[in-house]
Amino acid sequence: MTESILPRIRPEIAALAPYKQGKQAGPDAFKLSSNENPFEPLPSVVDALAQATPMNRYPDATAARLRERLGGRHGVTADQVHVASGSVAILYQLVQAVASVGDEVVYAWRSFEAYPGLPLVAGATGVQVPLTADARHDLDAMADAVTARTRAIILCTPNNPTGPIITAAEFDAFITRVPADVLVILDEAYAEFVTAEDAIDGLAARVYEAHPNVVVLRTFSKAYGLAGLRVGYAIGHTTVLNAARATAVPLSVTAAAETAAIASLDAEAELMQRVAVIVERRTTLRAALRAQGWDVPETQSNFVWLPTGEHTDRVVEAFVAADIVVRPFSGDGIRISVGEHESVEKVLQVAESVVQTLQLSQPELG
Repeated sequence: MTESILPRIRPEIAALAPYKQGKQAGPDAFKLSSNENPFEPLPSVVDALAQATPMNRYPDATAARLRERLGGRHGVTADQVHVASGSVAILYQLVQAVASVGDEVVYAWRSFEAYPGLPLVAGATGVQVPLTADARHDLDAMADAVTARTRAIILCTPNNPTGPIITAAEFDAFITRVPADVLVILDEAYAEFVTAEDAIDGLAARVYEAHPNVVVLRTFSKAYGLAGLRVGYAIGHTTVLNAARATAVPLSVTAAAETAAIASLDAEAELMQRVAVIVERRTTLRAALRAQGWDVPETQSNFVWLPTGEHTDRVVEAFVAADIVVRPFSGDGIRISVGEHESVEKVLQVAESVVQTLQLSQPELG
């Protein structure tokens, strides 16, 4: 039998691990691995979905209704809004639009797990800049990393998986050091959970007006609870967004996703009440973990970060044994989403038992 001859795969793609989704949970477990909203969809959103376009018809490829709605909400034209199947899709589109072989894309690390694949798929090179000791973006170091080959910079605020924000003052100082022809992607997937008054809010500050090289990303997956429908959006200069639209997979935003997003905007006040509950749980969870001795960063998202380092795999086993599914990053730490009310105390029980069992002091966890 002759050996099969397979198509030649680009070496860098063959070596690239596929995106690893948070582990699914069993029926009796708390799934705290994917930063999902623990609340069920609002009845008004469910009702809107029931009236969505029939599945035998293609959706509007431009998501025009949603773009018009978002444009009106943020005081921009519909052409300054781009909608795609999640903000991660827009990340891929933007990087492919500006970067290719020989180019570089700068991002903090550790940050969103999809970032390393963005430049590789485009044929470019990723430049990772380590976080600071308190798990924040090192913007000075990121600005220093910019070269003549840099085509894009990604800023994640609040940072996934560690949680801290970039302040408005830090962003303002940073952007003045970035060449105007370098794309800056401000990934604000968790913006609705931010309560810090000094945080950068790319949409409220309208940073894309003073700096046309800045694009702001948001998503309906987290605060709005539409993770299963995949819809995110970007606001920025029309020319930049047109480039993203040119690289997009056509018809990737379903009619159901567009309808649910619009219905969620209609019910925003009710949804933000749920966000406030999650923020309260987050505050309680972080304070209790720190009281146990964990060096948890100042999170402004819907998750907390345990810097477990070399003990990560062992600590995860304790959570799994207690039917709590968390997101491990081997050798670095564990991200725990803020979930159902009943999950908070259970997380704290396991976390306290791990501290006692391993006898880890706070400096070792930091």
